[in-house]
Amino acid sequence: MREIFATVADWLESGVSLALGTLVETFDSSPAPVGTTVAVDAQGRIAGNVGAGCHESEIVDACRQTIDDAAFRLLRINLDDDDEITGGAGCGGALKIAVWKPGTDFASEARTIARGARTHELRINSFTVMYPAKRRLVLVGATTLAQEVARLAKMLDFFVTVIDPRPVFATRERLPDVDVLVLEWPDDVLDHLLERASAIVVLSHDPKFDVPALESALRSNVPYVGLLGSRRSQAARRDALRERGVDEALFARIRGPVGLDLGGETTVETALSILAQIVAESHSRKGGSLDRSDAAIHAGCVKQ
Repeated sequence: MREIFATVADWLESGVSLALGTLVETFDSSPAPVGTTVAVDAQGRIAGNVGAGCHESEIVDACRQTIDDAAFRLLRINLDDDDEITGGAGCGGALKIAVWKPGTDFASEARTIARGARTHELRINSFTVMYPAKRRLVLVGATTLAQEVARLAKMLDFFVTVIDPRPVFATRERLPDVDVLVLEWPDDVLDHLLERASAIVVLSHDPKFDVPALESALRSNVPYVGLLGSRRSQAARRDALRERGVDEALFARIRGPVGLDLGGETTVETALSILAQIVAESHSRKGGSLDRSDAAIHAGCVKQ
């Protein structure tokens, strides 16, 4: 939803004239959350979309007009008649889109929204749009798998922190998609970092990192605790936690071996299975096949 604002900042800082179409209100159900934005520049480039399906061109056309005359426009788009034949969004309902032209000074605010380190309030004419802070994902171990998890997590709108005391591994060159690198022992910093975290995944595959990290995670209220490793290493980590006096009843919180059963073998496939499980559990889903489920396809849609 918010990554588009990094592009907006780049365009504004380059002197490009542009307009934005921002979803400011939804009715019934919606394929995208309020705040989702499409950007159109004077050169004809389009970045992002608001999930309006075959109506997306209407928003783009309105943005082009606003680039020329700087006028604020408010569009209401009905999705009720969208279906698989017309290529519609499929959720029904209606969207209210604010079309507006930002000034060059908006670049700084756009970067703040894109970073997502904290909740941000954006005012557009008479509308106020709240961009909540990103969900926080903590990874223990600056491994190759952590690189891929961070890369995919960035696209899923997570704020990613990697913890590893080894400076040779915890580098920006190896982990370009990580928001924060912490060169400390996990048990020295996790109590603080997990206060606002949505998930922690222990990827170090080394007991001197794994066990203290798990102990800290199980003491916290973090909703998701994942642990990489075979079933044999999972059992060994639990034995080590018992020796440290950790309540065995807490072991049920550990998702280990971590991830959904996708059958993948590559590092990217493993990263995908981990994040798929985190997303599924955040929506109280089990991660099964949609064709075998009678639940709503999207969390924001009515069941259909």
